[in-house]
Amino acid sequence: MPEDNNEFKKQEADAKGEGYLPGLAIDAVIFGFHDKQLKVLLLAYKNTGLYALPGGFIHDYEDVNEAARRVLFDRTGLKNIFLDQFYVFGDRSRHDPEPLKKIMSVSGKIPPADHWLLKRFVSIGYYALVDFTKAIPTPDSISDSCDWYGLDDLPELMQDHRLIIKKALETLRANLDQKLIGFNLLTDDFTMGDLQSLYETILNKKLIRAAFQRKMLSLGILERIAKKFTGGAHKAPYLYRFISGR
Repeated sequence: MPEDNNEFKKQEADAKGEGYLPGLAIDAVIFGFHDKQLKVLLLAYKNTGLYALPGGFIHDYEDVNEAARRVLFDRTGLKNIFLDQFYVFGDRSRHDPEPLKKIMSVSGKIPPADHWLLKRFVSIGYYALVDFTKAIPTPDSISDSCDWYGLDDLPELMQDHRLIIKKALETLRANLDQKLIGFNLLTDDFTMGDLQSLYETILNKKLIRAAFQRKMLSLGILERIAKKFTGGAHKAPYLYRFISGR
């Protein structure tokens, strides 16, 4: 399980941001698949009405990818999950100190105008793919909740986080086959129907069953392991898993 996270309190206490890389942040779009819906993990900050993607800052002793994996572990309790850097968000227009001021003022302290957390940040976007059944959404010390939200049911998000989700989804769609997306969004064993449902949800369109099955089998990434013992034996679908090492 993630350790108790008081990271923000340390960041808030030091107006200069000693020990962190200046002007650089991480925002993570964590996707999960459940009940034929693609969901994303969001934080709700205490007493602010603000919602945001999980994110954080980079310690000066960390690799950037190492910091991203720390953020992912703190929010999901998972290690060794698919994580990919997909875009850098650096437009000047994304700089808005007001949400951070609101979050920081909840503790009763008014931050100085030159506090490092209120300055402009460039954010490195990552998207992660997790097994919904294994993730344990965990809020940080300044959040009321860390929960899954359907892509069609997102609350209003702070700064440009809705744009970050949109860009992550575009990348996810473009990389479906090459990145073996289903390996992390499905359980270890699944039916061809489960896999097709995942593809249809991500692509937001129906696929022809026979053509989809031929395509997936031709990729050489699946191994058939058994029949799923539900219903009559002659109707039970085969179970598959992704070939290990790919």
